[in-house]
Amino acid sequence: MSVMRQTLATLLAVAALSGAASAQGTQVPFGGFEHDASLPVEITSDSLELDQTAGTAVFTGAVRVGQGALRLGASRLEVFYESAGGSATGQVRRMLATGGVTLSNGAEAAEAAQATYDVASGVIEMQGDVLLTQGENALSSDGLRIDLAAGTGQLEGRVKTIFTPGTEP
Repeated sequence: MSVMRQTLATLLAVAALSGAASAQGTQVPFGGFEHDASLPVEITSDSLELDQTAGTAVFTGAVRVGQGALRLGASRLEVFYESAGGSATGQVRRMLATGGVTLSNGAEAAEAAQATYDVASGVIEMQGDVLLTQGENALSSDGLRIDLAAGTGQLEGRVKTIFTPGTEP
């Protein structure tokens, strides 16, 4: 089944079960690609504050993150590193992005107030006025959980959809 047909089927199910959508969430496809969490993470920003003891780095000002085909932008990004023996190892464990967060993969994009990215599991959780666009189709909700490895997303909260029949995402 094509991504558009999967999206259309999901949207039709949401329309038919609009009352249940807010209680149970809505599954949507997100990116037909295999996510490789071992790829390097590249981060650019206007400034950086490091805390070796806490194992954190705080990037601020026009933050841009890239890992493979995945792109993330925000005004602030806090990176948490794995630690061993009381010091950071340099291995990124988790990222917390805030302030105008955008996430993209090709024709798909999501916006939210904040996002948490667990690098090892490939799970991104976005909260606050979430807007997911897939081509000309759009879905909005309170929260979005994206499993990059599975290529799926789960919208939570009141879900609203706008879709254009016959368009490819």
